[in-house]
Amino acid sequence: MLSDQEELLPPYDGIKLTAVHMVKSDRDAADALQALLAMDVLGFDTESKPTFLKGEVSTGPHLVQLATDDAAYLFQIGAMPAIAVLKAVLESATILKVGFGLSDDVKRLRAKLGIEISNVLDLSTALRKNERNTLGAKTAVARFFGQKLQKSKKITTTNWALPRLTDKQILYAADDAHVALKIYRRWRLDQAAE
Repeated sequence: MLSDQEELLPPYDGIKLTAVHMVKSDRDAADALQALLAMDVLGFDTESKPTFLKGEVSTGPHLVQLATDDAAYLFQIGAMPAIAVLKAVLESATILKVGFGLSDDVKRLRAKLGIEISNVLDLSTALRKNERNTLGAKTAVARFFGQKLQKSKKITTTNWALPRLTDKQILYAADDAHVALKIYRRWRLDQAAE
């Protein structure tokens, strides 16, 4: 929940649609692999089609998002070239994967795709400053950038398993991974300055 002060902050701008790449073809996968493997740290998140019925088990993740400093790559699960790229990148011990609330994402990727993710940093616990509760992306954006991250409940609960995502879904998903990387970079910069 945002405080009244956080509500008054200017909006967080986020990544532009032109910097988001949907990985659909072998060529897209090769380009994504080259860009992602060149990074020391990646923003990381997943999206799953929500479950609404008691006892209903999620079939997610349906979308995996990885972000570099300049771009975001979205992988719809089911597209074949995507799995090999995800496995190579997510299992890499040399690339740090950062994001918020990642324990469920890690478990679901292991269960659904057999990907054993290594070198992961969950910012929701890493960024806590003697606080009992975990820190979310909204609070982190307010703290580090003095801006308000818009997180629409309407988009969060959309069907991420659709074969064709809307521009709003694409931007929302890309921002989740990209903002995590931006916050991580800022946090490390602040630590170095202390």
